[in-house]
Amino acid sequence: MTEKGRVFRSEAGRDKGRLMALVSADGAYVCVCDGKERPLSNPKRKNPRHLKAYDLYLTDSQMRSDRALRKALAVIEADMRTER
Repeated sequence: MTEKGRVFRSEAGRDKGRLMALVSADGAYVCVCDGKERPLSNPKRKNPRHLKAYDLYLTDSQMRSDRALRKALAVIEADMRTER
């Protein structure tokens, strides 16, 4: 669950429902960001119990900047909506 670039959906908190990507893991917590509210320079520290993990991973090039991260997460979000 702690692989860099893994995609999660926040299930609790102010950011509930938002897709985020894992940046790092430190002990019992993980650091996630979405490129907008939480940029790569200031990731959000969250309890993994408050995240829903997907079997989707972003590449290093998709996580090179906030803009690239937002674009990659938007594509994934659009794909999830069309699958419903």
